[in-house]
Amino acid sequence: QTQKLLREMVKAGCKYAVVETSSQGILQSRHIGIDYNVAVFTNLTPEHIEAHGGFENYKKMKQKLFEVTKGTHVVNLDDPYAEEFLSFDAETHAGFGLLDHRGTGLNTTPVIPSQIDLSGTATTFTLNDSVVHLKTIGRFYVSNVLAAMTAIHALGFDWDDIRRAAEDLEPVPGRLERVDEGQSFGVIVDYAYEPAALNAVYEALELIEYQRLIHITGSAGGGRDVARREILGQMAAERDDIVIVANEDPYDEDPIQIINDVADAAAKAGKLDGVNLFRILDRQEAIDYAINMAEAGDLVLITGKGSEPVMAVANGKKVPWDDRVAVRKAITNLV
Repeated sequence: QTQKLLREMVKAGCKYAVVETSSQGILQSRHIGIDYNVAVFTNLTPEHIEAHGGFENYKKMKQKLFEVTKGTHVVNLDDPYAEEFLSFDAETHAGFGLLDHRGTGLNTTPVIPSQIDLSGTATTFTLNDSVVHLKTIGRFYVSNVLAAMTAIHALGFDWDDIRRAAEDLEPVPGRLERVDEGQSFGVIVDYAYEPAALNAVYEALELIEYQRLIHITGSAGGGRDVARREILGQMAAERDDIVIVANEDPYDEDPIQIINDVADAAAKAGKLDGVNLFRILDRQEAIDYAINMAEAGDLVLITGKGSEPVMAVANGKKVPWDDRVAVRKAITNLV
């Protein structure tokens, strides 16, 4: 499928392809036959551990991309495993980060911004004596944009052109996306379904003023990464005023079991069922409940699916679904 898509891109006149190469894709040899020019390492967090049989195996699988890419390696210097990923042979090593890594001895000339200014509506930072204005919010967006800018510069593009392109970027659908139908409270949907991503969302929300945080969560991907359910439940209990655990993408696993795994962890961390913790199987019903509960100044956060257009259920079936559509329906039906 990947080769077919790349061929269609060539026929259409595309000159560059950005291929997300997951650890599981490498495990299944789906990267074989792709002649990568640039390999980009953003971060390494415990994910898909069960599929790989441990964190070390997971890390080594990620590193295979850098073993086969001989052109340029672009590495997030803020990640604790940066030095390992910089150790592989390549014609060029490039690094980026939000922290100052100059003089640390890492095998790269770092791309480091200064004067990062985060707000609830936009972001600015200074790079090469020029101010970059982004339409997005959150430190993770700065890191992701720096990864792209560094990779593009490694391909020979001029920094001024790259800066102008970055400033034209629109927020990613389903990533901290607001749903505004004129209601008196805020609603944000986001893809975050694992701890590191959810933590990045919480950091971004610190830039936004709200009264209560009402959070609909779950645990995407039934049958995998079971260990993260307890972590997600604990994080929600600690950071949210009200936690609603709902169905997400159960695949062939019992969705009630997934909900209970997350909710039990939230209860263990201090939330009380029926008071500030609710278990609701039907996702539309959960969203309706949150929307009807929300008061002026509150923020409803819905994580796990972002702008995904389907929900993955048993027997390989995918049913139409969109959190944003569900929110608008709930707001329309508000009494």
